[in-house]
Amino acid sequence: MRTDRLLLVPLADRHLDLEVRLDSDPEVLRYLTGRTSTRDEVVAAHERRMARTAKVDGLGYWVAFVSDGGEPGATPPEREEEGEFVGLMMLPPAHGPDQPDDPTVSDLGYRLLRRYWRQGLASEASRLLLRHAFDTVGQSRVIAQTMAANAGSRGVMRAIGMRYVRTYYPRFDDPLPDAHLGEVEYEMTRAMWEEIR
Repeated sequence: MRTDRLLLVPLADRHLDLEVRLDSDPEVLRYLTGRTSTRDEVVAAHERRMARTAKVDGLGYWVAFVSDGGEPGATPPEREEEGEFVGLMMLPPAHGPDQPDDPTVSDLGYRLLRRYWRQGLASEASRLLLRHAFDTVGQSRVIAQTMAANAGSRGVMRAIGMRYVRTYYPRFDDPLPDAHLGEVEYEMTRAMWEEIR
């Protein structure tokens, strides 16, 4: 799949080293684990992602690549080996303990290398994934969740037209800083998508 600047390629085993690179920056994982992941942890996460991809046809994970550093006016690369790795874009079936067990609901997410933050790339990829979710896969609802303190991720959710649904307070054995502020959920329903499309 392509946006104006990005090439999104379905996640495959050949991308494992890119996932390791992404998860080696503690700032990228600040609101997820608060620390870097070991290679073994990334391998286990990759295996879980690949298993989720098989649950609902058309849903899953994509690796994003950009040409010319993502500068305005740059076109997406034709092939992944011609581009620079940006990050991981996610649209699996909803699967967490605070998510519905419904194959028509998917969970939007994005994780970018820090050098690509604040360039609009997460929003650009997310709009494409919303279109894919509703127009291709036929989802009824797409949700996105993050820590309430994660202003960057919440900004992407608002920028792509998702609406705030709730704040909830999961219990953690070893909570991250600001966990007491809770987690937030945003959504895009099929009716909302039809209005803005």
